[in-house]
Amino acid sequence: MTLTVVPVTGAGLAEVIPELARLRIAVFRAFPYLYDGDAEYEADYLSAFAAAEGALVVVARDGTDIVGAATAAPLAAQDAAWRKPLASAGFDIGRTFYFGESVLLESYRGRGIGHAFFDHREAQARALGAATAAFCSVVRGQDHPARPAPYRPLDSFWRKRGYAPLNGVTAWFDWKTVGGLEEEPHELQYWTRSL
Repeated sequence: MTLTVVPVTGAGLAEVIPELARLRIAVFRAFPYLYDGDAEYEADYLSAFAAAEGALVVVARDGTDIVGAATAAPLAAQDAAWRKPLASAGFDIGRTFYFGESVLLESYRGRGIGHAFFDHREAQARALGAATAAFCSVVRGQDHPARPAPYRPLDSFWRKRGYAPLNGVTAWFDWKTVGGLEEEPHELQYWTRSL
């Protein structure tokens, strides 16, 4: 099979949403997210994300199979819960691009696809006049009981791409974790870089 990584915008977004929802549920089930998602919620969330003018999904395919995807859209088009922490930290929301999920099946990691995801999203952000790129990562302690022994956070990868965490700038979102009975709050750390 041939691996390809291509950006999808506009009308093409609707076609990839069902597969992106499937990937989010599969990949985010693992540590550190431990997300126990459902397809209906995913379809609604991703449809709203994709409706933003300038939204982008970068799709990784092995032949015709979608094996990974990464999203991005202007932060101004996102829910207030995503905008408020950065606005409070002094960021110009109108010139900030938000990078949502980046999901890739484990067997495809380490092949440069993550870099391609960032390259395409940063290019879209620059093309639309953004000065800053931002994303969030879930906060989990070193001693978290579900942390697998070989787990390595992506912090060093993100830092090599020029991103840094914003001290004290976090958001809280509720989701049901694997094995949990109901939704509970989770802290997410903002990372940014100038474009």
